[in-house]
Amino acid sequence: MVLSTGKVADSDAERLRVAMVARLEPGLEAIGLPMPEALRAALLRTPRHLFTPETSLEQAYANESIVTKTSVEGVNLSAVSAPGVISGMLAQAGDLAGKRVLEIGSGGYNSALLRELVGPAGEVTTLDIDPEVVDRARTCLDLAGYHDVRTLCRDGEFGASEYAPFDLIIATVGVWDVTPEWVRQLTPSGRVVLPLRTRGLTRSWALDRDGDRLVGTSQIQCGFVPMQGIGEHRGRSVALDESGVGLWLDELGPLDADGLAGVLGQPRAEVWSGVTLRRRELWADQDLWLLAAPRSCQMTSSQAAVERGVVDPSWRILTPALVEGDSLAYRARLKPLDDPATVFELGAFGHGPRGGELAEQLGQEIRDWDQARRRGARPRLTVLPANTPGEDLPDGYVIAKRHSTLVLSWDHATSAPPSPDGSPS
Repeated sequence: MVLSTGKVADSDAERLRVAMVARLEPGLEAIGLPMPEALRAALLRTPRHLFTPETSLEQAYANESIVTKTSVEGVNLSAVSAPGVISGMLAQAGDLAGKRVLEIGSGGYNSALLRELVGPAGEVTTLDIDPEVVDRARTCLDLAGYHDVRTLCRDGEFGASEYAPFDLIIATVGVWDVTPEWVRQLTPSGRVVLPLRTRGLTRSWALDRDGDRLVGTSQIQCGFVPMQGIGEHRGRSVALDESGVGLWLDELGPLDADGLAGVLGQPRAEVWSGVTLRRRELWADQDLWLLAAPRSCQMTSSQAAVERGVVDPSWRILTPALVEGDSLAYRARLKPLDDPATVFELGAFGHGPRGGELAEQLGQEIRDWDQARRRGARPRLTVLPANTPGEDLPDGYVIAKRHSTLVLSWDHATSAPPSPDGSPS
């Protein structure tokens, strides 16, 4: 295989890297993370095709994840992450020149980017629980010339204390909890960047150490293969319809699965919130706001279920939903208010005896989010040890994990920002 030897025209690879960076920059700018010059240079220097030898040169520089290992059940276990997600997380990491970095989850490509970013005075250690994944990363790193990246085979739950302290710990696997070892292995001013999953929703958070806690406001959408080992956590799902509609529960408590059987076949209640969005307006933080609603979870639907009209959700995968006994409500597909569609209204659909009530509750949560956003609110996450007394917790929505207690709250600006059309909100 030509790519596995690295024998491709340098000019072709360079041209594709330049095009890749040109595609990535506007996306980062749109989410408030302008691409740092050091990251741009690292992306232009790092030969991603040497970390994806199974693909064509064009695929290697496409903005897509390349799965490198799958379980017998069809679950993706390892991947070379999509450049768009990786570049966002590396922008969250900040200036890494001269820093010591620990990466949890070894695809190889991100390790190489980190090595470029830390420079000659820095140090990169990458680890993975799977020896095949570590061997593959080591081979690709050596082929690409990154011989001084340290590779370890071990459970990421425990970090790498013998090489600590680290200025940055970054995970390229989906994480459900924050282990105390990661906090202990940070420098006093260290940062973690973690794709953290809560109630089925994953966001990459950049969190700075403050004693025994982590605090941060920078968060972006992302998705990763799940963490394996002691830190693995499998969520629960309940099927609602044979065509492929289900609820993803994660930390949610007991659910009346029998009572929900056939609920989607009951009449649909509709509630429209009056909250509108303009085309291409960013609003993903609403999903975080809805996490705090009582009995919130996520609904996932197959394409067949949507086409049959069984459900009509805002997203096919992981639409916010509320469930109570034998009733549920979920966020509806956005309703266009003009032609051509440039303005959309947010609403909720409910089913079951209390479906209308739950839909109204979800509609009110959307209105509350809209009011908070107009006041400049942004989500803040605080991660504290699991045994932290209640009186020492900041105000906010408390989420109990195994090792840690998360508190999701919302900061407020002193004055309202302009609305998307430039007028005062």
